[in-house]
Amino acid sequence: MAGQIVTKTTPVYPPIAKAAHVSGAVVLHAVISKTGAIESLSVVSGLEMLRASAVAAVRAWRYRPYLLNGEPTEVETTITVNFSFGG
Repeated sequence: MAGQIVTKTTPVYPPIAKAAHVSGAVVLHAVISKTGAIESLSVVSGLEMLRASAVAAVRAWRYRPYLLNGEPTEVETTITVNFSFGG
């Protein structure tokens, strides 16, 4: 589904994680609606201090509707948000 992203908001690095020099990945499970909006979102794994920022950013993402036999359909996907220092 990564190639279907129309709008992608970059997560804000949480100040507490930045101060502690914490990096890592947050893995999310998403259901994308027929319209391309995030319908539901849950955390699969990731450091607690990074989760809220990842969820807030991904909730704003928008996708092109996924077509099945020419009809828009709801789709489930896994999204990984990476937080790292130094680029």
